[in-house]
Amino acid sequence: MFLSKAFCVSICLTFPAFCRAQEAPDSIRQIREVVVIADRYREVIPSQRLSGKKLEALNSFSVADAIRYFSGVQIKDYGGVGGLKTVDIRSMGTNHMGVFYDGIQLGNAQNGQIDLGKFSLDNIEEISLYNGQKSEIFQPAKDFGSAGTIYLRSRRPRFAGGKTSRILSLLRTGSFGLVNPSVLWEQQIATSIASSFNAEYILASGRYPFRYRKVLHDGTIAWDTTAVRRNGDIHSLRLEGGLYGLTDDAKWQAKVYFYDSEKGIPGAIVNNVWKRSQRQWDRNFFAQASFRKQMSHRHSLLLNAKYAADRMRYLNPDTTLMYIDNTFLQQELYASVANKYALRPQWDVNLSADYQWNRLDASLQDFVYPQRHTALLALATAFERNRLKAQASLLATFVFEHVARNAARPGHKQELTPAFFLSYQPLPADPLSLRAFYKRIFRMPTFNDLYYTDIGNIALRPEYTTQYNLGFQRQTRYNSGLVRSLDFHADAYYNDVTDKIIAVPKGNGQYRWMMMNIGYVRIHGIDLSLQANWELPHQIQLLTHLSYTWQQARDYSDPADNDPRAGTYKRQIAYIPRHSGSAILNAVRRSWDLNYSFIYVGERYHNSSNIRENYEQPWYTHDLTLGKTFRLRHFQGKLSAEVNNLLNQYYDVVLNYPMPGRNYKLTLKIEV
Repeated sequence: MFLSKAFCVSICLTFPAFCRAQEAPDSIRQIREVVVIADRYREVIPSQRLSGKKLEALNSFSVADAIRYFSGVQIKDYGGVGGLKTVDIRSMGTNHMGVFYDGIQLGNAQNGQIDLGKFSLDNIEEISLYNGQKSEIFQPAKDFGSAGTIYLRSRRPRFAGGKTSRILSLLRTGSFGLVNPSVLWEQQIATSIASSFNAEYILASGRYPFRYRKVLHDGTIAWDTTAVRRNGDIHSLRLEGGLYGLTDDAKWQAKVYFYDSEKGIPGAIVNNVWKRSQRQWDRNFFAQASFRKQMSHRHSLLLNAKYAADRMRYLNPDTTLMYIDNTFLQQELYASVANKYALRPQWDVNLSADYQWNRLDASLQDFVYPQRHTALLALATAFERNRLKAQASLLATFVFEHVARNAARPGHKQELTPAFFLSYQPLPADPLSLRAFYKRIFRMPTFNDLYYTDIGNIALRPEYTTQYNLGFQRQTRYNSGLVRSLDFHADAYYNDVTDKIIAVPKGNGQYRWMMMNIGYVRIHGIDLSLQANWELPHQIQLLTHLSYTWQQARDYSDPADNDPRAGTYKRQIAYIPRHSGSAILNAVRRSWDLNYSFIYVGERYHNSSNIRENYEQPWYTHDLTLGKTFRLRHFQGKLSAEVNNLLNQYYDVVLNYPMPGRNYKLTLKIEV
């Protein structure tokens, strides 16, 4: 029932021009697009960004696909259209990444992981990634509370040429039985108010061929076969609505988000089992609002609020393993107030206070129904004089926890964590700038870490990270010649993660596990990035972007585990390659555009024991997209053809989760 109704609605929404209601009267004036309130400080530590035409040219299917092109990032992708996709920056762990949607953090108190595959790029205007934290002090206290942050900014309504409405329809189809229609409707309601509505439906079988190959220690091939990935189907519906307001001294926005999906979990291919039967249902909802106002020439106010409810059902009907039918419900309430005050023309201070409430309900036997109250207080300052820019912040975190059973759980946690950022331009006429930062932060154990039946450990301590970074940036612009701009970034960093939470065997059985604080990781790395814009003959504009990362992330947890053949002490941690990189080349000539992208992930191990049995080969992919824009009467459109994994390489991002080989997509976009 859900499938048929959602599919019909989505197809109807995909081509709204044929049944569109009468447009708004011409008497409605166009909303102004002006930036009223902005921090005058430029970024101390610049972010990595994908926005506008550069983001559109990638033709990435989800946010996770686009983030792969940032340096220092590792994506865990379990394969297929609906497979889980999480992000890790500089090897500190997925749970240390903060993901913010229109300025408010996406939360998951249950396991701390945000599935970026749930967020489509059809409604995303910009993706930015910050190491440490965002280089702006006028922000909620939550923004200071992660080791790294990803900001997703949705499209804000914009109108040109006297128009008061805009409808963008998209239909994508391709391999794996993919049918993916979406529609975006933007409408001006009044002089200073606009609305936006976005709907997207995804239907895919998730079936694709893959190669399964095993090579023994002596080089002989144990097996080499080709099969079809099964139980990777998905059908999902995503709805988003927003209101946006703008006046001379304030701006505000309110957003509602709904996501409903059913998907198969294809599982790992082990013990010659080629098909799994697990299923997962997700229903996610949140409503959030933000208000920003210039109270006076010195004082600015920022208010944020959010409510979220996430329901997830997991079913494993395979009784040969263990029959499982569990349902989880997370709820979250969040409120924030931030005040920025200008002490001097070049010196600002900010005080932010946040409150967050989380609760988890589950159908597990003897579940403790945890509730967590988190209060955060952040004091930050920003100073700029001549060619020197500096920022500092101090975050106070107070956590209070309640459970329905087991009073032995510690009831509270208090912590102070600082951060310092510095940028300096040595010569006034030279665009070279130097930068450095230090930050210490922690993340609380998740509800699963603490309370999941027979695995959770109520005695867990928080997991801490300490970051050090030195780098430089040089931006050069040219008025003539082939190269019109060059932007080069280089950073060297050292991080350590202490009290790392990991799963260890419980007792003598290898099928029973418990979460423990025994992990300690030291991370050294270098990130390089080069972007250039070219003006080539025959009116060809070329954008190139190259990134490279070298990382040494070693496990220092147990000095006694130093067996040279199978020990983990001072060995590279699981799934972290020493070398990785990406390249993007986007060429545009009149109405045609051609985009080529390349991703390389070097050799790595799926266990901190860096032995041959745990070795994972490097993998790389080549993707190619050709697009043509056109105009037909009142319509403006674009047709794109895409080939992913052009060389049909078979590889695993995560062991025994094979990724698709060569696959295709065809996209039609119509704008009215």
